[in-house]
Amino acid sequence: MSNLLFTATATTIGGREGSVKSSDGVIDTNLAMPGTPRKEKLPQATNPEQLFASGYSACFGSALENVAKKDGVKLDPEVTANVSLLKDESDGGFKLAVKLQVKDENTEKSQLEELVKKAHEVCPYSKATKGNIDVELEVL
Repeated sequence: MSNLLFTATATTIGGREGSVKSSDGVIDTNLAMPGTPRKEKLPQATNPEQLFASGYSACFGSALENVAKKDGVKLDPEVTANVSLLKDESDGGFKLAVKLQVKDENTEKSQLEELVKKAHEVCPYSKATKGNIDVELEVL
């Protein structure tokens, strides 16, 4: 195994209709699925897909800035991760799909597309999802 840098820990009680708390207490929130009575009662509650989208967009943004820096390009990117929960027809369960949308007002689209491809190769979230879920890259 590689050299450990750190471990993030969170505990959920009650699954998608429960609550989640990180070991340091920074995250301490209710969970609720969109369109459920619980979500109506707790409008500030989040869901696993929002949490995953938050992590992926932040991680991908950092990976993008790092590959740009190595190429001598100054970026100020905005990364949006759209994480969808889909019905998995193969087993009757569920699966995820991601669309990463990247924009940077000061970079030519073709150059940004190349940097996004490079970032997708080194981003830890991209590595973790590779071959497991569909991830679409879109440069705006």
